[in-house]
Amino acid sequence: MPSCTSPDQGEDLEACVLRFSDLDLKDTSLSRPNSSLKAELDGSTKKKYSFAKKKAFALFVKTKEVPTRPLGDKEKRWQCCQHLFTDRSSIHRHVATQHADEMYQQTASVLKQLAVTLSMSKSPTAADQQNRVEGHLPHSHDVSAWLPDTSCISANELISGQGSDEGEVLLYYCYCDLEDPHWVCAWQTALCQQLHLTGKVRIAKEGINGTVGGSKLATRLYVEVMLSCPLFKDYLCEDDFKTSKGGACCFPELRVGVFEEIVPMGISPDKTSYKKPGIHLSPSEFHKEVEKFLSQANQEQSDTILLDCRNFYESKIGRFQGCLAPDIRKFSYFPDYVDKNLDVFREKKVLMYCTGGIRCERGSAYLKAKGVCKEVFQLKGGIHKYLEEFPDGFYKGKLFVFDDRYALCYNSDVVSECSYCGAPWDQYKLCSTTQCRQLVLTCPACQGRGFTACCVTCQDKGGRQAPGSTQHSFKEECECTARRPRIPREPMAGVPPCGPCS
Repeated sequence: MPSCTSPDQGEDLEACVLRFSDLDLKDTSLSRPNSSLKAELDGSTKKKYSFAKKKAFALFVKTKEVPTRPLGDKEKRWQCCQHLFTDRSSIHRHVATQHADEMYQQTASVLKQLAVTLSMSKSPTAADQQNRVEGHLPHSHDVSAWLPDTSCISANELISGQGSDEGEVLLYYCYCDLEDPHWVCAWQTALCQQLHLTGKVRIAKEGINGTVGGSKLATRLYVEVMLSCPLFKDYLCEDDFKTSKGGACCFPELRVGVFEEIVPMGISPDKTSYKKPGIHLSPSEFHKEVEKFLSQANQEQSDTILLDCRNFYESKIGRFQGCLAPDIRKFSYFPDYVDKNLDVFREKKVLMYCTGGIRCERGSAYLKAKGVCKEVFQLKGGIHKYLEEFPDGFYKGKLFVFDDRYALCYNSDVVSECSYCGAPWDQYKLCSTTQCRQLVLTCPACQGRGFTACCVTCQDKGGRQAPGSTQHSFKEECECTARRPRIPREPMAGVPPCGPCS
């Protein structure tokens, strides 16, 4: 990424983005810059302290901007810690008082980078190396250098067609080493805002993972920018972007952030890297392997396991026939699930799949690292790409998605049932009890009888709750989670096919 500039090069603090290659948000041992940090700086770097502090602060605030949705509304807004700020002074005050530790860390990182830049400028060899890097990147630190030219496109053209029928949702990921994820975060925020896209983008040193929605014009421009970006053009191709009907309406807001992992498995990328995944199979290759597996007379005694590495509520409404679908609530439980069930995978050929392929990248790497499987394969592009090619194939039911649509329908199969009466039903709704975020399958008949919560216990809590009450204390504290083991243990005498679609 672009290196730091000196304080006299540009006055627009918010437009200028510095690199934070050494930033570690988990390091809470950093002392305050106005004491020991500032005292430890050498003379030339100390002069840049104030500049670095302002830059770090401006970048953090920039990442909290939210898009201005209504036409003609040019007022900036910021969202942070679940609060919406409508004026600059209030967001600045919030960041200064509630995020002081992050500011200290970022300031220290900027100062460290300034020191590196100064030393590089004195070393011809280092300078040559830096020039080679900057050969493929814009010399400006302003994120606008990486934004598309939309001067000939009106805001109305970008916004129109954002509805679920005319708009589009993009799902993609790219594993690659990013030196400066915070710069990418600021750029992605500006890019999505310019194109009026909403959704979620996770960025880390190991890559980027995004689900964004907007008009088809906006999503096409987004893909073009991503494919031409020097950071990703050698890793991404157009086929890596999965599309579905939707739009900006599918997401309540735009959320772009920097994390340790681009998909939360709970294991440091330094311990389980995306660089050692299972063997990728195209949808047609995966289809043939599943066909071979299902043709066997006794699948329980087979040397092959068809593994769904998604969460239970995803596999509940749609899955491959004959799969093993772990009864886990979060992908971060998957490593523990593997550890607890190693004998299930011993000497087996594993065919792994997930929604878009991203969880399989590191999930398969983790399983491979255990050294118990014959082979580990994964479905390239995930269920999303498989259903594009085989809508009536071996995947039955709906495809769960993490937005306001909840699911995509590719076939007419219903593999789940109403939680109350057992009738075939696969349309999720949020539990009606305030502050409970569980998803519930309740058919229209049961909804009409007032069964709208995730379980009887939660239904009773909702009935007792006073109007307007905000009981934050019982989120997920209901029968649904209490009766489910956090990490299930699979039967040892073979793996039974999953559910009614086998």
